[in-house]
Amino acid sequence: MMDKEKLRQADLFSGSVICLLGLWIISQALKMPMKDSWGGVQNVWYVSPGIFPLFVGAMITLLGALLIRMALKTVGIAGARAVFAWLISSELARYLTSAPMHRFYATVAVFIGFVFIDIPRIDFFLGSVLFLAAFITMFYLDDAVLLKKLLGCYLAGTALTALYFLFGLSARLANIIEFPDDWLTLGFIVVYCAYAWLLTRNDAALRRKCKIALIVAVAAPFIIGPIFKYFLLVPMPTEGLVTTLMDAIRYGEF
Repeated sequence: MMDKEKLRQADLFSGSVICLLGLWIISQALKMPMKDSWGGVQNVWYVSPGIFPLFVGAMITLLGALLIRMALKTVGIAGARAVFAWLISSELARYLTSAPMHRFYATVAVFIGFVFIDIPRIDFFLGSVLFLAAFITMFYLDDAVLLKKLLGCYLAGTALTALYFLFGLSARLANIIEFPDDWLTLGFIVVYCAYAWLLTRNDAALRRKCKIALIVAVAAPFIIGPIFKYFLLVPMPTEGLVTTLMDAIRYGEF
């Protein structure tokens, strides 16, 4: 367990990052209109959509500042200098390549891919399967070497997907084939799952874990998703290949 002084030094760094995050949120919230008119009616400032993120950003900044204050009371200026020295030393590079940081990178990468690439563009069922397959296999297998390999595979596929959208290939292929984005994601899922299975094929325990992870990744969206769509009548964020097929089955459109 880390001693109190090292924990407070870590708090000094964390508090600074939290403060910067809060200030960034405030800067984005200030770009939202505080007053506007609709149909000739002038809205008052306290109904602005920017109020809530402005409040959240202010609270995050305040809490970060309080964390810095508590840390400085314990470690003092000398402790702050030690933190700064560590940030510009080779120790930081070693820490950034450590196993705990790889787990952090994996978490961030999978969530960013799901939220910013998949949800707005890919059929929600396929995007969810990809997200769960990547997230569960990376962490449930509990192997640092496998995590790095699986993360590399996921990052490569996500980078290719991002370039696919960036260069406008989606619109071009849409004139040739229906749901090109979903077919691309389906291929990504197959490649990722096959790679995960290939990595674990020689270890019975890991192979069993991989099998469970992939079953859960596929089953969960198709158990929970239809409940929301067909019983609670909640539309999916993006409906494409799979949703169209499910609609055809549900409403007998064959």
